[in-house]
Amino acid sequence: MSRILIVEDEAIIRSALRRLLERHDHHVSEAASIDEARALEPQGQDLVIADLRLPGEPGTDLIRLADPVPVLIMTSYASMRSAVEALKLGAVDYVAKPFDHDELLETVSRILHQQASRRTEPPDVTDPVGQAQPMIGRCPAMQAVYTRIRKTAPADVTVLIQGESGTGKELVARALHQQSRRAAAPLICVNCAAIPETLIESELFGHEKGAFTGANSARTGLVEAADNGTLFLDEIGELPTDAQARLLRVLQEGEIRKIGSVETRHVDVRLIAATHRDLHALSRTGEFRLDLYYRLNVMQIDLPPLRDREDDILEIADTLLDKACRRHQREGLRLSRAARRVIRDAPWPGNVRELENALERGVILAESHLIHPDDLGLGGPLPPATTRAEAHNVTPLDEGPDPAPTSDDAEDLSLEDYFQHFVLEHQDQMSETELAHKLGISRKCLWERRQKLGIPRKKGPRRHTG
Repeated sequence: MSRILIVEDEAIIRSALRRLLERHDHHVSEAASIDEARALEPQGQDLVIADLRLPGEPGTDLIRLADPVPVLIMTSYASMRSAVEALKLGAVDYVAKPFDHDELLETVSRILHQQASRRTEPPDVTDPVGQAQPMIGRCPAMQAVYTRIRKTAPADVTVLIQGESGTGKELVARALHQQSRRAAAPLICVNCAAIPETLIESELFGHEKGAFTGANSARTGLVEAADNGTLFLDEIGELPTDAQARLLRVLQEGEIRKIGSVETRHVDVRLIAATHRDLHALSRTGEFRLDLYYRLNVMQIDLPPLRDREDDILEIADTLLDKACRRHQREGLRLSRAARRVIRDAPWPGNVRELENALERGVILAESHLIHPDDLGLGGPLPPATTRAEAHNVTPLDEGPDPAPTSDDAEDLSLEDYFQHFVLEHQDQMSETELAHKLGISRKCLWERRQKLGIPRKKGPRRHTG
C-alpha cells in the first residue's frame, strides 16, 4: 500500500481527493499547510500531492522538504508558466484543477511505478578481510545516501562525507571506491586523528633518508601508495595546517614532494574525506583552510545519525548481533522484547559503533538464550525496587498491554518463571535475606511469592536440644 500525503488548504478538495485515493488502496495523510506537512514527515511518504498556492509558503517548498520523495503539484491556474516553474524547481509532474479522476489516478500510478523502479538498493561493501555484504537500512535518508553513492562513484570527483562519529563514513568510502573505475586499485584509509601531528606529514607524503632525526631510510607516503586508486582521509578536520597546504597541492596539481626532497612526483589519486566537524565554520576561525574546503566539497554525502533511522535500528541490531554471536561462538542468542524496546528508543549518541558495542556486551553477559536490557549496559543501574525480572517484562504505559505472544515471544521469561528459576537455583547457597536482596524485594514479599507459586522453603539442618 503506497503512502501519499495531500497538502491542500481547501478542505472539500482535500477530502474528495483522499476518498478517491483510499478507494484505490492508497494510505493517505493530509495537511492544510506546509507547517502541518512537516509534522507528517514528507520524506517518509511514497508521494506528495501539493497545491501550488498554500497559506504561507508555496507548495513548491515541499520539493526540497520531501526530497527524494516525488512531489506532484496541483494548480487552479492551469497556465503553462506556473506548471513550467514547478517542474523547473523539481516537481515530478503537475495536474490542473478541476482534474479528471481517471487522469489523476493514472498520473499517480505512473509516478509510483517509476519511483519503485528507481528505488536504490543498498550497495554491497567488501570489508578489509574480503567479506561482501550490503549496507543496512532502507529509511528515506539512507535511500538518499545510496542514490548519491550510485551517482557519485563513477564520476571520479572528490567527495566529502559528513556525519557524526560512528555513523559508518568508512563504509560509504568503501562503497564509493568499489563502484568506481578505480576498484581494482588500492583503497588507502587513514584516520588523521590517530596519527601524531609531528608524524602525519611523513605518513602522508613520505620522507627521504636523513630528512629528520630518526629518518634512517627513505619512506613512501600513503598518498603515493594510493596512486591510481583512492585515498580516504577520515577525520580530516584534525589535519594540521601545514599538511593541509601539502594536500591542497595534491588536489590542485596532482603532485607530491617527500619531506627532505627537492623533487616532485605526479600521483593520480581520488580523494574521499570524512569529518564529524563543520569545516566551513573551522575555516572562519583559521583552523581549516577555506581553499582546501572548497576543493574537498565537490560532492557531499550526509550520513544520518542512528536516532533518525528509527525504521532501520532493529534491522541493524539483528545483523550486528548475528556477527557478535559468531565471533563469540554463542549462536542462537536473541534479544528479548524488552531489550528490543530499549534499543529502538535509545538516543545512540555513539551511533552504530555504540550499538555494536552494546550488543557485544549483551552476547558476553547473557546468561540464557535471551539478551535482556541490563546485559546491554545502556540504561545504568535499575531503580532499587525494580528486580531484573520486572525490568525485563515492563510494558511502557503508552504502548498498552503486549499483544498475544508469538512463538518467539513465548520464550521470553515471565516474572513468575524468572522468580521460580532464580530461587530454585540459588536457595541452596543463599539465605532468605540474601535471596530477597538479590531479587530486590523484602523477605516478606519473598515468603508471599513462595506461597503463591508453591515453592517450599528449603529447610536447614535441625537443631537438637539437650
